[in-house]
Amino acid sequence: MTEIKRAAVLSAGSWGTTFAKVMGDAGRDVTVWARRPEVVEAINVGHVNPDYLPGIQLPASIAATTDAAVALDGADLVVLAVPSQSLRENLVRWASLIDRGVTVVSLAKGIELGTLKRMSEVIGEVTGLPADQIAVLTGPNLAPEIAHAQPTASVVACSDFERAALVQRAIVTPYFRPYTNTDVVGCEIGGAAKNVIALAYGMAAGLGLGDNTKATLITRGLAETARLGERLGADPRTFSGLAGLGDLVATCSSPLSRNHTFGEHLGRGDSLAAAQRATRQTAEGVKSCRSIRDLARRNGVEMPITEQVERVCYEDVPPSVAVTELMSRDMKAE
Repeated sequence: MTEIKRAAVLSAGSWGTTFAKVMGDAGRDVTVWARRPEVVEAINVGHVNPDYLPGIQLPASIAATTDAAVALDGADLVVLAVPSQSLRENLVRWASLIDRGVTVVSLAKGIELGTLKRMSEVIGEVTGLPADQIAVLTGPNLAPEIAHAQPTASVVACSDFERAALVQRAIVTPYFRPYTNTDVVGCEIGGAAKNVIALAYGMAAGLGLGDNTKATLITRGLAETARLGERLGADPRTFSGLAGLGDLVATCSSPLSRNHTFGEHLGRGDSLAAAQRATRQTAEGVKSCRSIRDLARRNGVEMPITEQVERVCYEDVPPSVAVTELMSRDMKAE
């Protein structure tokens, strides 16, 4: 495997653009695919993406295009930055354009509705690429903070350690420190489930509940995430690291987190539609709560917080009632 020199990022949202900036700062040439011509023009002419990263100057090594074939031409690394529930739809259009020898990295964190597949599984199924060419990036990675070059760490997970290390070397900067991991299952389950727990945390904040409640949600949320991950073959140590606890704490506690903010609106009594209008961007946990719940049920794993989040989102159960039901469950050992 040769060193990565050129990358394609498919989607110019906040995280896709931020990750393109990381790679540009790491010395890579990057082409970003965007749907809207005005976004392409802003990136190419002004080196900015004002819709998603206002006030952030992008490196000159980043270009943009509305043509996915142009973005993918000659790329050593393909970065998929679309939301989890639209990944398959987009990838069907792009699959034939992706070179057979490249490394593909998923930034999406979710479980696909219906199929209950992880994002790396969706990528493999649609593209036909082997698992050892597919990596995922996860960890406590709030896009606005990274865009402002605030120090953070992340995880590149791939079943092929050498490929994970190849990606690691291609994206390291003075403010972005990637670690490697071969536990793709654990990293993806941690990344998907934390969005759902963050919704619950946001609901607790919206209800005016305090730090004891929030700490309980983080701790017990991590426990149910780890239960599911281990049942699916994950390494339990993954959940105490950046892809587990690190990502969970950042997503739960930060007002920059879409899932936290969305949950807070629900906790204040907003409907699902009103919360969506207020946040304006995709809160992955709203859709993934159903697929994660179904995945847990299929595998005989108890995930009570996830169950209650799904009931709030789709069964019109008030968040206060969901909290009461969580607190009235049968007593058990920790």
